[in-house]
Amino acid sequence: MRRIARSLLAASLLVLVSCNRSSDASLVAKSRRVFGPLPQPTAARGDTPQLVGLGRELYSSNELSVTRKQSCASCHPLDGTRPGADRRPTSPGAHGQLGRRNSPTVLNTDLHFALFWDGRARTLEEQAAGPMMNPVEMAMPNAAAIADRLRHASSINPALFHAAFPNDPDPFTVDHAARAIAAFERTLRTHDRFDDFQNGNTRALSREEKFGLSRFMALGCTSCHNGPTIGARQFQRIGIVNPYPTSDHGREELTRNPSDDFVFKVPSLRNVALTPPYFHDGKVRDLPTAVEKMAWHQLGIKIKPQDRDAIVAFLRSLSDVKRGG
Repeated sequence: MRRIARSLLAASLLVLVSCNRSSDASLVAKSRRVFGPLPQPTAARGDTPQLVGLGRELYSSNELSVTRKQSCASCHPLDGTRPGADRRPTSPGAHGQLGRRNSPTVLNTDLHFALFWDGRARTLEEQAAGPMMNPVEMAMPNAAAIADRLRHASSINPALFHAAFPNDPDPFTVDHAARAIAAFERTLRTHDRFDDFQNGNTRALSREEKFGLSRFMALGCTSCHNGPTIGARQFQRIGIVNPYPTSDHGREELTRNPSDDFVFKVPSLRNVALTPPYFHDGKVRDLPTAVEKMAWHQLGIKIKPQDRDAIVAFLRSLSDVKRGG
């Protein structure tokens, strides 16, 4: 009898393992269709090591702000394990004035279809140049002032500019600075356990994280958050089903098109657990609340606690392993 019982138990376990493997394989296949792993970074034409090196230097330099107190890294810190976002609701500029919108991470932004919450920049070069002369951010008065600052900055070796732009006798320009910063930002690619799962390591995610992934897809979150960046591929109105309380009119302020009222770029969810607070206004401080609010405002769902917690677990698997994921 004991032998029979052991045989039946072994057979049951074998069936269970087989079913789990089949279920995992199906989930991997479906997630690859909806998302797909992040591709390896690819340099734009002309992104030389010298250009990237200059961009890295400029990214952390205070010379690009009028008070010499602000850099790209002030709002988008990358030192140590920091995730390219300062985790403030909104960020202070060179004169201490707070911006209107939350500062998103710069990680993986070379894969975004547009930059800034209102999508006003289509390239990393445009994005890098924008804050330099924004009166609330770096507040430099004009392009000529930036060029003069770069030309005479004691903290930036001029040889870096000449090495990055060897054919230009006077390379100290806004466009060149933005070009270099963009080249550096194109190197900021992350790696997480979700990609390990999509690449066939089914043990990379826990049972709860797999359940969260399946619920994330089943509930309709992927209507906006899809592709390798899990977002950052479209604009969408915040409060599609139930209005979201905000005085920020989003893209409408840029386009003056009524159909763009309260429309924003859908954010990427890569590294989302590392970059609170959430939404364009930075008013939601924790991930469970963010999931609840998105389910309600965008999908019209009062999400069940077990679904919320599982989705949060899945979202945590999207954190860069080098930054605590």
